[in-house]
Amino acid sequence: MRKSPLAEGVFKPKPTAIETRHDATNRAARQIIGSEASAREAKTERLKAARLARDAKRAKSVPASRIVAQRKRASSKGAVPLQNEEAGHA
Repeated sequence: MRKSPLAEGVFKPKPTAIETRHDATNRAARQIIGSEASAREAKTERLKAARLARDAKRAKSVPASRIVAQRKRASSKGAVPLQNEEAGHA
């Protein structure tokens, strides 16, 4: 059975030039955002694998007690001493 011209959308409005530009811009923007997201995910996976490999290598070569001591020293070096709350609110 043949379709009539009415069924194919004769009365469907054609997009204007502004709408087609908008569609092209939207499509390009989504493509760029998608490629950036996939690149970011690939980089995250690569860095995660490198970090896990580094941690596995470090765990084999350094005793656990030494790692804990290094973390404590590193966190205490960057700590800022707390000031009296009343002194700041005069």
